[in-house]
Amino acid sequence: MEVANIRDVPIPASRVGLGTWAMGGYQWGGADDDMSVRTIHAALDLGINLIDTAPAYGFGHSEEVVGRAVAERGQRDRVVLATKVGLERRGDALFRNGTRRQIFEEIELSLRRLRTDYIDLYQVHWPDPQTPYEETAKALLELQREGKIRAIGVSNYSIDAMLRFRAVAPIASAQPPLNLFERQAEGDILPWCHDNGVATLTYGALCRGLLSGAIDEKTAFQGDDLRKTDPKFQPPRFAQYLEAVRRLERFARDRYARSVLALAVRWVLDQRGVSVALWGARRPDELAPIGDVMGWHLDDEARAHIDAVLAETVRDPVGPEFMAPPERREAMAPAA
Repeated sequence: MEVANIRDVPIPASRVGLGTWAMGGYQWGGADDDMSVRTIHAALDLGINLIDTAPAYGFGHSEEVVGRAVAERGQRDRVVLATKVGLERRGDALFRNGTRRQIFEEIELSLRRLRTDYIDLYQVHWPDPQTPYEETAKALLELQREGKIRAIGVSNYSIDAMLRFRAVAPIASAQPPLNLFERQAEGDILPWCHDNGVATLTYGALCRGLLSGAIDEKTAFQGDDLRKTDPKFQPPRFAQYLEAVRRLERFARDRYARSVLALAVRWVLDQRGVSVALWGARRPDELAPIGDVMGWHLDDEARAHIDAVLAETVRDPVGPEFMAPPERREAMAPAA
């Protein structure tokens, strides 16, 4: 397994990390906890040692599942536990809240759910424009000095926000969305992080399953699955993205004898500035292709072909903006 170093985290992190949003159940049509635990154990068996979660994932349920899985497995010191802070729950709604009070309340809940006395990487889930970034940074710096967290990260932050934040506290990592269909971070966040020694954990490598190759026109999303409102999964865009996936699948098979899933994750890992690509899974078999991702790279010709396919098929692209949670006075939206 390829590895990456994250400042203040004492062990190298696997370059593929396990994303556990769907294990929370909420917004994903439910989850099977026993299956989720087996999936985490399978990831560890495969050499994936970075597990990324958040209180927002199932209102703490994902953290509880991760805590259970790591406790049952043991060897806590060999796992990089990454979680987040800064989303306040009000009923079934989530709002951005980066205040010191919110952070100090959340850390105790996360430690209890994760069954640990420290968190390897503690990330601000979304910037809170109503709270000075300096206040948020100072609170995390206090927690780091107390030993409750080892490294400080941010997620979904702009460069300007990171500059203000790191004037108070060191930033070990940033977590922007990045996949073949959502590439905004290529132009700004990734180069800045690379040039400033900030590791990146990019999320959404499979674009909510769209790049897994397992979704087609007949796929039905059940219950509260957020893909029922994701604009990529609605007509007319859905057909465009599916055509792109089909063409990329043919290319991956012909050129590399691999799947579109392997191509998609390899593309993320090969981007300059990417430290870790987060891969979401809920069943052990969904991790089976990990071996097809490692040990090879895309060349310039392949990258150019991928760009051409996307330009020809996705005529009405849309980003991941729909996932951004609201500020405290606004209506709720899903949390990524």
